[in-house]
Amino acid sequence: MNLYALLEKGFPKNREDCALETSEGLFYKWRDIDRAAAMMANLLKSLNLPSGSRVAVQVEKSPEALFLYLATLRAGFVYLPLNTAYQESEIQYFIENAEPAVVVCSPKNFSWVSKIAFKAGTKNVFTLDENRTGSLLERAAHCSDQFNTVTRTNDDLAAILYTSGTTGRSKGAMLTHGNLGSNALVLNQFWCWKKGDVLLHALPIFHVHGLFVAAHGALINGSKMIWLPRLDTTQLIKYLPRSTVMMGVPTFYVRLLMDPNFNKAVCKNMRLFVSGSAPLLTETFNNFQKLSGHTILERYGMSETVMLVSNPYEGARIGGSVGVVLPGVEVRVVNESGQSCGPDEIGGIEVRGPNIFKGYWRMPEKTAEEFTNDGWFKTGDVGRWGGETSAGKVPNHYLCIVGRNKDLIISGGYNVYPKEIESFIDDMDGVEESAVIGIPHKDFGEAVMALVVPKPGIKLNGQAMIDALKSKIANFKVPKRVEILESLPRNAMGKVQKNVLRQLYST
Repeated sequence: MNLYALLEKGFPKNREDCALETSEGLFYKWRDIDRAAAMMANLLKSLNLPSGSRVAVQVEKSPEALFLYLATLRAGFVYLPLNTAYQESEIQYFIENAEPAVVVCSPKNFSWVSKIAFKAGTKNVFTLDENRTGSLLERAAHCSDQFNTVTRTNDDLAAILYTSGTTGRSKGAMLTHGNLGSNALVLNQFWCWKKGDVLLHALPIFHVHGLFVAAHGALINGSKMIWLPRLDTTQLIKYLPRSTVMMGVPTFYVRLLMDPNFNKAVCKNMRLFVSGSAPLLTETFNNFQKLSGHTILERYGMSETVMLVSNPYEGARIGGSVGVVLPGVEVRVVNESGQSCGPDEIGGIEVRGPNIFKGYWRMPEKTAEEFTNDGWFKTGDVGRWGGETSAGKVPNHYLCIVGRNKDLIISGGYNVYPKEIESFIDDMDGVEESAVIGIPHKDFGEAVMALVVPKPGIKLNGQAMIDALKSKIANFKVPKRVEILESLPRNAMGKVQKNVLRQLYST
């Protein structure tokens, strides 16, 4: 069915209950969500858009931005969220590639966004600000607050999500109503969402994590959301005592650990902390457990697949592992010959299931490349079943991510997986985090290089670190060079941009 209809099934019978509370003290009832989504859906319908039209949205986080997403689903169109950090050249690429029928942007960006959109053939450009103003709301205010949700099948497109573009041009992953709906239902059960749960939502909503995992989770469970515009540890600590579920990137948990006001008392009503979108350091996992009394649940997914694997809600959550395969999903780890790997053998991760995307927008050849002949999607991630991590022995049915195929370093004919080296470096005294990359080398083809961020107030010696690693790992894995940095470059979801580091250090 239409994804909106599926989510709406979870809304509480009493539509007067509070559905969403903002840090500014605004309260939205479930009835308000229904009415707002209906009015915006009616506005979209009035534009007489062709079937399958894309609605591209680059606006700051607000409840109204969420309602626009729901309205797009409800009206049967395709939602296209765009990172608020994207600049003119990037927005031009997305608009020219997706050819949206509607573009919604922040008022401050209207002059240049509208110019790009109109030139690309988009006829409708609206504005939406985080303070509940803009031409979209002005137009929608004149529309009916009743709307019959458009019928859609599981195979119809619901959203196009452009990959982060950390290497090369971004690709538009086409996600269907069935992809997103099936995953929402699975996570609702697997994470044991309960009546009365309250979600503390501080993630952006232009990404899988904030929109399709966090918001869908609360909506399909009829759970109230406390809505924060961005990561602010003071605000997190203020609202945690009134929440039961929080989803964040590793940075959320690192920042909380650094705040002297964060403790067990703050988390007294919490039942679940989820981390994703970037690897969670074992040190952060362990320290959070000690300080809060809660064990972070780490999971694994992608723009193309939503969630694939998760540490269990009931059962062992293991630092350094992303957990077990979700119900209905299939995951295999294969070697270069396509044969399944045994426990502790490293290989490429391939997946299939009802949550796997339909393909890349207008890239049939690229889509064909990324699927095997028997229908498995090649994630581009490298991993293993079980093995050892710094947290100890991992059961053989738990998945560990080793790195990305594109990050693989081949030095002197040997394969080097950066995540393995990073785990050793991150365990060293005084190290906050690290990133390992390959750089050109006249003898070995590629040499291993480590970029290391020290803990505050600590001075690290690169050569001493190299010497220490020689006693722990094979010599071909030992970095030939270590640079100490104040911070690592990251994208909006906290992922380290190794392509930026390779550009900086490859000359």
